[in-house]
Amino acid sequence: MARLRTFIAIDLGKAIRDRCLALQETLARDGAEVKWVEEENLHLTLLFLGEVEDRDLPALCQVVSNCCLSHNPFPLSVETVGCFPNPRRPHVVWVGVGTGSAEVCALHDALEPPLLALGCYRREERVYTPHITLGRIRGERSSAALATALARQAKWRGGETEVREVRVLSSELTPQGPIYTVLSRAKLRT
Repeated sequence: MARLRTFIAIDLGKAIRDRCLALQETLARDGAEVKWVEEENLHLTLLFLGEVEDRDLPALCQVVSNCCLSHNPFPLSVETVGCFPNPRRPHVVWVGVGTGSAEVCALHDALEPPLLALGCYRREERVYTPHITLGRIRGERSSAALATALARQAKWRGGETEVREVRVLSSELTPQGPIYTVLSRAKLRT
């Protein structure tokens, strides 16, 4: 039985991805050792499912579609920049969600129970925080430079989009980076 590395996400649109790319370039000039996410792979993850069996994909896509029909489209703004777990020991550089954060969390919380019941999702121990991963830190020597660069970008704004659908995607890991494939698109209530 084939298995696909699967996740559920919101597309940001080209304008926001372009601004995120420009922010990556600005932060990269400060010398931090970061593996930056490719422009086409920038997205807002709702849930990471891990390995899902092929036979479960139709039911998974149907659960996501059904869930989305009970949520209205909403505006989403991308703003602020930071790192997990903290600036002293950064592992992930991210940009946050302003407007729309509550709606993103509501979608996440609505998707969890039916996906748990389906058996293709394991609840994470940490609280869900809507964010877009910009990159992953490679080395520890650059944390001071990165913390300074992030502080300079504290008021960064990436723009706004209207969220009208949620996507189920697969992720194939390759030496050049992940390749994402859209498995289904679930429209929000119209």
